Amino acid sequence: MLSGPKPEWLTFDCYGTLIQWDEGLLAAVETILANHPGSNSEPPTLIRVYDKHEHALEAERPHKSFRAVAGEALRLAMEELKLNYAPDDIEVLTGSISRMPPFPEVVSALGLLKAQGFKLCIISNTDDDIIAGNVAQLDGHIDRVITAQQAGAYKPAQQIFDFAHNALGLGRGGIVHICASPHLDLAAARDLGFRCIWIDRGTGRKPLPDYAPNAVFRTLDRVPPFLASTIWD
Repeated sequence: MLSGPKPEWLTFDCYGTLIQWDEGLLAAVETILANHPGSNSEPPTLIRVYDKHEHALEAERPHKSFRAVAGEALRLAMEELKLNYAPDDIEVLTGSISRMPPFPEVVSALGLLKAQGFKLCIISNTDDDIIAGNVAQLDGHIDRVITAQQAGAYKPAQQIFDFAHNALGLGRGGIVHICASPHLDLAAARDLGFRCIWIDRGTGRKPLPDYAPNAVFRTLDRVPPFLASTIWD
């Protein structure tokens, strides 16, 4: 359950929480593999190996743009799986991200949260130009977008959350974060101590064994009535 003061801001993970990341990534990877006839790798295998390299590269210093990280992660994944790699492959991937649509209930749920008086901010591991296409699909409900490009760091690093909270003029107790990623956002909530709602969309991602979010819902449309019924300090 949530407790504490009513937050002025709700912050959100974008991809997987608001935007259909898994579905869009699968479609992009299927296109990439189709462009390399004779491949014996299945899309889920390439996605798993790509994810491994992406998260490792995001933890490196100095900070690299998401476009550079995604390109290098895809190249390393395809080399590991002994697949031919072409520079155009990364354009298939990054070019598809901006077009990934929101989940069906997201726009209306964001509208309800705005009507309840909350300000809405996205905190995302991406570049400004990539996420712009996704934000444009959210009907103007988002008040602020904080990216890894702006912060010079990727989640779950404290740096990106400190950057976001400073930009909003709030301490960690002044927000509620809503997310779908256990190993990025829930890990940060555990380590930094901000309130958090997990949107568990049934993707198979497991909760952290040493952390329980304040609430868990399958879809975002459960959040507005939950917050409306919460008794704040």
